Amino acid sequence: MKLKELEVGDRAKIIGYSTKDRDYRHKLLRMGLIKRAEFQIIRKAPLGDPIEIKISGFNLTLRKMEANILEVEKV
Repeated sequence: MKLKELEVGDRAKIIGYSTKDRDYRHKLLRMGLIKRAEFQIIRKAPLGDPIEIKISGFNLTLRKMEANILEVEKV
């Protein structure tokens, strides 16, 4: 499942990344988007860009490209 398929208020966890670019995966990890991290959708723009999530006690705004790379599972 992709992040864009979730609705505001949904809770999910990250199960993987759909990119082979090691540097980009490291960027996501530095942003706190680690595997098995749980988060909640706070806000979505009408066209899906950006998406705001609450993860590890802080709010993070993701662009569409970043959101599309995350593979998530609804909790």
